[in-house]
Amino acid sequence: MWRAFVLLLCFILQGVAVAADKSEIWGYVEVRHKAHLFWWYYKSPHRVSSPIKPWPTILWLEGGPGGSGVGGGNFQGIGPLDVNLKPRNSTWLQKADLIFVDLPVGVGYSYAEDPSVLATTDVQVAADATELLKALTKEIPTLHSSPLFLVGESYGGKLAAKIGISVAKAIHAGTLELTLGGVVLRDSWISPGDFAFSYAQLLRDASRLGDEAVAPLNRMAAIVKEQMAAGQFTMAKMTWTNLVKLIDQQSDGVDMLNFLLDKGEGSSMSQVFPSTPNTIDGLMNGLIKEKLKVIPQNIIWQGVSIQVFHAMNATYMKPAIDEVDQLLAYGVNVSVYNGQLDVICPTIGVEAWVKKLK
Repeated sequence: MWRAFVLLLCFILQGVAVAADKSEIWGYVEVRHKAHLFWWYYKSPHRVSSPIKPWPTILWLEGGPGGSGVGGGNFQGIGPLDVNLKPRNSTWLQKADLIFVDLPVGVGYSYAEDPSVLATTDVQVAADATELLKALTKEIPTLHSSPLFLVGESYGGKLAAKIGISVAKAIHAGTLELTLGGVVLRDSWISPGDFAFSYAQLLRDASRLGDEAVAPLNRMAAIVKEQMAAGQFTMAKMTWTNLVKLIDQQSDGVDMLNFLLDKGEGSSMSQVFPSTPNTIDGLMNGLIKEKLKVIPQNIIWQGVSIQVFHAMNATYMKPAIDEVDQLLAYGVNVSVYNGQLDVICPTIGVEAWVKKLK
């Protein structure tokens, strides 16, 4: 299976590579001077489209900020192959075409020629994503007739709301020719203050915290909200970080990405995606980089993801509730879903801000 995959013929034109059967297209877009985003498009083999029910396209946005959609979302999530490069029965290609992007600039295969061009705000990331989509409408012909759905998980959900507003405005202004089908928020980091207040109750109800831990955690969560209300978002992030550390101490190391686990039991991702011969780092820096052919030799996949995370420090705790409200005002469908994973963005917190929208 892999031999056929790696030997798949492609041609490269102006930094964009196209598979011989046109089922995959990938490449770079310089969204700002010295700022390059990497993207990868898959055309579904199940594609059936009509004027009444056009086939959708999904743009997947990974969390973090600093997670790689091209790596994590693709090979560890919803793409056609898993980390062992075996076909995934549950790939979302069964229902849509897929676009993965390494966003913000500097994540995954994306790169900045100068550290000064790393994004420092969600607004900048949204503007970069919009520039990317303007370029992709020229590279992916189906985007003109296929409604685009922005799907983001965790911090990617927050970015999905921000990008949705930017895209809607660009469409309205006539600078972007596509249809925004909807925005989907999965365990999205959209209301940090509400989430901080939800941790103690959720973990107590799940028997991961004792009753005596609830009050001190809630007091610290109250400080987070006060700092956010005062616009002290960097301070709020520091307090929130200390809150998570206190939970770690009081719970004997609960895994905040899966409260069924402790930190010593292996990562939550290893439980969702069991151990494999291939590691995601080895795969992306080896066989996949070789296949893609357009990745600069000096780029190490996820080599500067920590720098990207720290560059977004001042915007990390800013909520995006108003953006959801604006999307609804634009007539854009917004869907929200959560599961047991990612306690950092829990369902109970989602319920709080959904009530605000009502």
